Amino acid sequence: MEPRRAKGGLIALIGFVLSPLSWWNDLVVNLPLAYGFGLLVALVAREWFLPGVVAGYWLTNIVGFVLLHKGALDVVSDEPVPYSTHALAKDLALSVGYTLVVVALIWYGVLTVPDGLLSAVGNGP
Repeated sequence: MEPRRAKGGLIALIGFVLSPLSWWNDLVVNLPLAYGFGLLVALVAREWFLPGVVAGYWLTNIVGFVLLHKGALDVVSDEPVPYSTHALAKDLALSVGYTLVVVALIWYGVLTVPDGLLSAVGNGP
């Protein structure tokens, strides 16, 4: 395998791990990174912690899509393909679209907190 394709495969793998396409990445990768980002932001102003966590989470997902896209292009193309502004816009749109789908699933009650979960840890009714 030529070095460009191997490098592209590694970049795509890192992108997949950071992207919301893997079911386990939030707990193991994205939330710890987002938490760390929130802590750094909170060093400036304590009330910025939550917005910092949210921004950090979105950044990990967007960076994941960008790396996945760029790496996949290197793996499948015969010549190096530059990462264009159009590709970045597409990746941003995918990230926002994914977020909107998750928000809609929560809003309409498809994704909920299981009954008894909060009371089991002492926070529920």
